[in-house]
Amino acid sequence: MKIGIPKEVKTSENRVALVPGCADALVQSGHQVLVQSGAGVGSGFEDEQYTAVGARVVDDPAEVWGEADIVMKVKEPTPEEYPMMRPGQVIFAYFHFAADEALTRSMMELDIVAIAYETVQLPSRDLPLLTPMSEVAGRMAVQTGARYLERFHGGRGLLLGGVPGVPPADVVSLGGGVVVANAAKIAGGFGAHVRVLDVSLERLRYLADVMSANVDLIYSNRHNLLEQLRFADLLIGAVLLPGARAPKLVRAEDLQVMKKGSVIVDVAVDQGGCVETIRPTTHERPIYEVDGIVHYGVANMPGAVPRTSTLALTNATFPYAMTLARLGWQEACRRDPALRHGLNIVHGSVVHPGVAEAFDLPLRSVEEVLG
Repeated sequence: MKIGIPKEVKTSENRVALVPGCADALVQSGHQVLVQSGAGVGSGFEDEQYTAVGARVVDDPAEVWGEADIVMKVKEPTPEEYPMMRPGQVIFAYFHFAADEALTRSMMELDIVAIAYETVQLPSRDLPLLTPMSEVAGRMAVQTGARYLERFHGGRGLLLGGVPGVPPADVVSLGGGVVVANAAKIAGGFGAHVRVLDVSLERLRYLADVMSANVDLIYSNRHNLLEQLRFADLLIGAVLLPGARAPKLVRAEDLQVMKKGSVIVDVAVDQGGCVETIRPTTHERPIYEVDGIVHYGVANMPGAVPRTSTLALTNATFPYAMTLARLGWQEACRRDPALRHGLNIVHGSVVHPGVAEAFDLPLRSVEEVLG
């Protein structure tokens, strides 16, 4: 099997989908690895490290796309890459289809097999390929929010943890998943007053056992949400419905109850965001204001710390990549229910319910496409 690793082309995206150590393991197993020159540089991996383990480094991305049976990426393909894609090609990457109808329809038209990292799901309902980036994004959400709370950036001029005699900032987090667990751990460690809202009592009970005393757990409903928005100096949005568009929990009019200069970091922006006024931004222009509230909507937050993010991501994705290379996508998905959940689009058909529902598209059963 030929595995291709193109250089990421999305703005400020420095992660790479395969590190030299993983390339070595694939080559030793009899597969061929093609890496576009410079693909790993942003994460600290030079071309020579790939060639040293037997990978072939090429300059032209069209050569990578043209030869590879499986293309591994971090972020979804961009329009400039569409002409290089081949029918039947397997693309293994973060897609977040439910937030992007144009991308969804383009991948359908291109007749590829799209396996999305973010919907690979274990029987426990854990998302093993989303978890490492959620851990990074959750921790980054706090340090990012702390920065934009500074007056220089338009924030309220607050130190997240306060000082003796001056109370700390209030951090409100929507969702009780991996992002928020990591965000609450960091914010609580800074000394902030943290409130976590979630609809799962089971999850709230778990968090109550592992969080510090300055983290309050609150059942999420409309009344409680509005009450907590009044306190929030930093609001972290992280509500996830696997493979589906994030629900808009915070409406545009709700900003009126928030304090001027407070900050919203919506980690769910790559799934459409759980704040109605959020829109995707970039690392170059990360923030904007609506009604005096600072909005941060960078969709590839972990791209700011590519070395950490790449290593964390490839630790999780590589075993699945090896299975795909060894068995081919159909047999791999037949044998592994978790990987089967990763199938989103197959030869022009949507096979993931969340994507079909988002755009009112016909849904084809996974069992049918697997024969």
